[in-house]
Amino acid sequence: MLEALRSVVDPATGQDIVALGLVKNVSIASGKVKFDLFAGDLAIGDDELSARIQKLIGELPWVEELEFRALEATPADIPASAQAPSAETPAHNPLKGQDAPAAGMPQAKHVIAVGSGKGGVGKSTVSVNIALALMLRGARVGVLDADVYGPSVPLMLGASGHPLINAEQKILPIERSGLKLMSMGFLLQPDQAVVWRGPMIHGVVRQFLSDVDWGELDYLIVDLPPGTGDAPLSLIQALPLTAAIVVTTPQGVAASVAQKAMSMFERMGIRTLGVIENMSYFICPHCNKQSDIFDRGGGRQLALAKGVAFLGEIPLDERMRQGGDLGQPVVMADPEGELALRFREVAANIALQVEEGVGAAH
Repeated sequence: MLEALRSVVDPATGQDIVALGLVKNVSIASGKVKFDLFAGDLAIGDDELSARIQKLIGELPWVEELEFRALEATPADIPASAQAPSAETPAHNPLKGQDAPAAGMPQAKHVIAVGSGKGGVGKSTVSVNIALALMLRGARVGVLDADVYGPSVPLMLGASGHPLINAEQKILPIERSGLKLMSMGFLLQPDQAVVWRGPMIHGVVRQFLSDVDWGELDYLIVDLPPGTGDAPLSLIQALPLTAAIVVTTPQGVAASVAQKAMSMFERMGIRTLGVIENMSYFICPHCNKQSDIFDRGGGRQLALAKGVAFLGEIPLDERMRQGGDLGQPVVMADPEGELALRFREVAANIALQVEEGVGAAH
């Protein structure tokens, strides 16, 4: 939302209304946006200003209602330190080994996308649990739920509520056990569907990056929509990605589709850290017999064929489903349990691959 308002420039100063600190008291809840605009000193007519703001905010696909007040500004209302962003700020390009994020981008050392060639492989469950496992290693972690069509991260983590706005007019991510979260699920009604095309998704994800106060993070885990179509491509273009992880189930058909996701990342110039095989096998709780319901080894074979790391295998277990439904992922509910230890091994492998990649870049 603030990104859209940055296109309203005061002709007298050449600075936008956000940089001037004129947008105050922002509130976002259930598609309704409210804010105050201290517009008394702007060299823009009231009618023109109102029409421009109505148009800009009205074009944001997630906004259902807008309410703003144009108030008289005094010098005390405008911070003396407010300056337009410098044109010399270096862009964040992790593929070239630059560590400094671009202006407005998250201060995250590593932005890692979790993708899959198809739905139904447990990508969001894996994303949430590896994020928690990385936290257990002492890392500062955030999760960006970029699956705007089916935002499930809030439910899986038992997180709810509407994001607040801080004094710098940045959206504060929702926190759950120290894990920072942002998702369309926090902005929509539970039964509200998202019917958008790629450019709209691109815009809202850019806002999740530039308008959210993520703070300093070691990892920002991005849960992508499934597939290799318009939505994930638009998101990848909007994200300052360090690398990607591909999730698959063992059977040949799933692994072959996951290979397409790897090819998509490769074409976009993004390194694939490795492959995680989910639902690798099932151990009957009654007879303790192992069954390879979805075959076995497809993820490992895919990693070998593509020359990337095999990050680990996660068994099919009803506790995974129960944890997601109850908002208590297995790594959170039982961090020393067998399932959590699997994710902790995967997190250790991810950290190793990231460190080796950074070393190679420099």
